[in-house]
Amino acid sequence: MTLILGLDPSLSCTGWGLVRSEGALLSHVANGQIKSDPAATMPARLSHLQSALAAVIAEYRPDRAAAEEVFLNKNPQSTLKLAQARGAVLAACGAAGLAVNEHAARLVKKAVVGTGAAEKAQVQAMLKVLLPGVHLAGADAADALAVAIADAHLKRR
Repeated sequence: MTLILGLDPSLSCTGWGLVRSEGALLSHVANGQIKSDPAATMPARLSHLQSALAAVIAEYRPDRAAAEEVFLNKNPQSTLKLAQARGAVLAACGAAGLAVNEHAARLVKKAVVGTGAAEKAQVQAMLKVLLPGVHLAGADAADALAVAIADAHLKRR
């Protein structure tokens, strides 16, 4: 049995999702979102993100983590903020001794839906098939669960 923490880093709302992988069997453990106050300073937002994720890691004690690879936005400021949020997320994982696998967004969609061009609604619908009874905390949590599922499938091969 392996407990995988999927991560969808963002400065405004980082999604996280935990799945248990036992061979080909996947089950939902938990999912949630870590939101930061847009009025707070950047150091305060990053600190909140890191400490909130550290609390999730301490509570569930995953075996490994997975995150989407960085993509470039048209807006350089958005890319920079995403990179800073990823840094806080990766630091929380590193402090806990978690290895973090990185997967391209198209690969995550292909692993979950069957096509790398899947829309968010298709991914969320497939999550409900793969993880019966799952209650999604939001779109970012759904993306994080998709990353965890993709990691389970990709690492099993």
